[in-house]
Amino acid sequence: MEPINNQLRKVMDSQTFQERYEQMKREILENKGVQQFLADNDQEVNKDMVDRGLVKLYEYTGQQHDCDACPSVVKCQNALKGFIPKLSIIRESIEVEYTPCQQKRMDDERRKAASMISSMHMPKDVLRATIKDLMIDDHSRVNIANRAADFVREFKETGELPQKGFYLYGEFGVGKSFVLGAIANELATLQIKSVVVFVPEFLREMKGSIQDQSLQEKIDFVKKAPVLMLDDLGAETLSSWTRDEILGTIFHYRMAEQLPTFITSNLGYDELEDHLAYNQKGDRDMLKASRIMERIKAVTTPIRMSGQNRRDQK
Repeated sequence: MEPINNQLRKVMDSQTFQERYEQMKREILENKGVQQFLADNDQEVNKDMVDRGLVKLYEYTGQQHDCDACPSVVKCQNALKGFIPKLSIIRESIEVEYTPCQQKRMDDERRKAASMISSMHMPKDVLRATIKDLMIDDHSRVNIANRAADFVREFKETGELPQKGFYLYGEFGVGKSFVLGAIANELATLQIKSVVVFVPEFLREMKGSIQDQSLQEKIDFVKKAPVLMLDDLGAETLSSWTRDEILGTIFHYRMAEQLPTFITSNLGYDELEDHLAYNQKGDRDMLKASRIMERIKAVTTPIRMSGQNRRDQK
């Protein structure tokens, strides 16, 4: 029987194989990414290195390098989902390295946040929202869309986040939470992290966090967020402890550090102050409520939101 090495050698030496090999090599070397890599490293790369690295170059050309057309990490077509291939030279050999794509980094941040505060989960339409998607059916929505665009534009122009966010208040279902999602997603494209918290659920969770000793960690995570978004403030049942030790601590820190905070509520400033004055036992403390409101006013600008009820349209 003829040795297998001899058989392989015949295949390698055949004209058909050589033609396929040369065609594949031409296609690889005509790839724009490969050409750019070779041009950037023309002082180091030689013909022998290219021949030895052809498999790596082929691996590189067979994958996506731009995330713009990718809907999500789950649907990523690359060998490593959520990672972009990058050519490099390591010890005189061409290698392929993988770096997380923007979608992957954003997804990891969301997962990290969700693992710490379970109440952060928002409806899918809110999470997909953008400023361009805001329904403009009322003059107040025009104002909000313009103010949201101005907030993002100021960061783009100065590299600094504005010190104040918005206090959006109005009737049920007018899309206040949707605005938060739109701004958060716009900021995410600029690599600015936003933490979105559904307040009633968050405060319920804080009570249970005392036992598992994660209370301080969760408070710190929320209060130190680059951009904090508190959804449905005023819908919760307050105790003196959740008002003073949780909300009071968060707002005091953000005021002192001048960190932008966005809040949605069905209550205006005055109505919210009255809500904060009472605990679940019915005890009234206007002084503490006033102190918290001072801090809320220091980190937000009030904007009344009206328009059609989005929930009635579904």
